[in-house]
Amino acid sequence: MNKIDSFQNQITILMILYQEDHEMVSNCLKNIKNFKIIIIDNANDDILKKKITKEFKIYKYILNNKNIGFASAANQGINQCDTTHMLFLNADCLLTENNIYLLYEAKNKYQDCLIVAPTLYDENNNLTYNGGLLPESGHKSLPLNLDGDSCVETVITTAILFKISELKEIGSIDTNFFIYFVDDELCRRAKAHKKAIIQVFNSKATHNHGDLKVKGKYNKIFIRNFHFTFDELYYYYKNNAHTKKLQTLKKKIYKYFIKTILNLFLFRFSKCVYYFSKILAYLKFVLKFVIFKK
Repeated sequence: MNKIDSFQNQITILMILYQEDHEMVSNCLKNIKNFKIIIIDNANDDILKKKITKEFKIYKYILNNKNIGFASAANQGINQCDTTHMLFLNADCLLTENNIYLLYEAKNKYQDCLIVAPTLYDENNNLTYNGGLLPESGHKSLPLNLDGDSCVETVITTAILFKISELKEIGSIDTNFFIYFVDDELCRRAKAHKKAIIQVFNSKATHNHGDLKVKGKYNKIFIRNFHFTFDELYYYYKNNAHTKKLQTLKKKIYKYFIKTILNLFLFRFSKCVYYFSKILAYLKFVLKFVIFKK
């Protein structure tokens, strides 16, 4: 255990919250309680903060007055960090100290490596996806069959370890993103700077994909579809490859408007919110990056 004890003070773990419940956060923290921990809560949940700080020693616990999104909160956490390394860790991801050590060991082992990430398993111990291709290269929804550490184009930010100074060399996390495609854009930029992204085979974490931890049926629909639509357009905009996707969406906007009104009158509010969120995301993107292009 001496090797583990000696590396703990090199890493700050950043956990970004938005409406996660106490049990989930507590279960995650039980595995990492010996590290310096920063929690940023975009839901401004003072009750949760009081419960957690009674159970665990938290280095910094920040409550944001509004949901500023994952990207902005990530930069906020990075700016509060005073260790050499940081680990982003979702509250719904269970990662033990030994598996964090394996990430740290791999990060120091591989030259020109910017990010290391664990191999992910679901709650039934089935291998699931993490590392894979960038969106423009293909799909990453299938797990890689690995027999060792693997250099990949991208990993999800569920659990990633990096060195603060190296991340800052390629620029901060782009806050025009809210939650989606943050990982892909960061990894794409790392690749452009000839930095490697490594999925570490022996470092294992438990995580179930796809369950957005947002309370309220309509709020969840809106957040998922509004931000995914906008973030996808912006990702391809940064790659100078957004025109086709924007034109495709533009052709659908009139139909989406009609469907929004129709579903409203039919009291099918879920579909109404879905189409309306797409319309708003399109308008926001056009106003920000087409009409008033930055």
